[in-house]
Amino acid sequence: MPCEGCAERDNGSTDATMGFLLLGFSELLRLRALLFLIFLTVHLATLAGNVVIFLAVVMEPSRPPMLFFLCQLSAIELCYTLVIVPKALLSLTADGSTISFIGCAAQMHLFVALGGAECFLLAAMSYDRYVAICQPLHYVVVMSEGLCLKLAGASCLGGFAVALGLTVAVFHLPFCQSHRINHFFCDVPAVLHLACTQNYTLELPLLAACVLLLLLPFLLILTSYAYIATALLRVRSSLGRGKAFCTCCSHLAITFLHYGCATFMYIRPKSSYSPARDKMVSLVYTNVTPLLYPLIYSLRNKEIRGVLRKMLMRRRIAQLS
Repeated sequence: MPCEGCAERDNGSTDATMGFLLLGFSELLRLRALLFLIFLTVHLATLAGNVVIFLAVVMEPSRPPMLFFLCQLSAIELCYTLVIVPKALLSLTADGSTISFIGCAAQMHLFVALGGAECFLLAAMSYDRYVAICQPLHYVVVMSEGLCLKLAGASCLGGFAVALGLTVAVFHLPFCQSHRINHFFCDVPAVLHLACTQNYTLELPLLAACVLLLLLPFLLILTSYAYIATALLRVRSSLGRGKAFCTCCSHLAITFLHYGCATFMYIRPKSSYSPARDKMVSLVYTNVTPLLYPLIYSLRNKEIRGVLRKMLMRRRIAQLS
């Protein structure tokens, strides 16, 4: 379907001085106050949960690799929600909110970069689980502090590099005269929907980004868990298999949540874009899943539970003294 206003096109690209109007939830006039309170509550709870985990791990003098990766994951989630949610809350206070051309590009870049960094980090965490289960005697040597720092740095650099290429490609497209984005943030499909072209080759940058940020890390995760499953099948004790599998539960839960939403949103053609449906799915992966992550860490990861208990004990001792 041709985009609205395509009869009048910009001269090859959008003027950098022109901005976009994020329509947000302007169609839900009667529910905006309720939505604002719900989103604000969820946002504050998400920030609190990730800050607590981040501070608890940072204050721990000895951090095993999994704690180090969970600390970085919490930091990514903090930045991830701060990039998206404040602007979404602002859009609920009026009939949409404006965002500059540069601001929209920056928001898209940070959103994709942080999401991509999380994908690579989940792959690094799956490798950590592989070494812990398949090579337990060499775990301390293989998962050294140096390797963990390299994996964390590569995750961030990879996400930001791919996101930069995708953002540049998207914002070099010719946009329609209408700059009304039917979304609450500058998501890639919503911005692509404004492009005055039906040339599907222009979707190749998004496809390439999906391959690098979604498919490649996911294949690495599948490979790690294939080796883990093979190793667990050789364990005769059901109790031993259960203990080993429990160490992977939180990582698997986060992986399914992250990749489920991302695959639904981005691995599909532009013609299947549906503003109402996409906004609802976006609400889940920008508000609900970041809130669930700290709960999954604290309930399913014994190392995180131990660190949180130590932090609470230190706080009680400080209050008594």
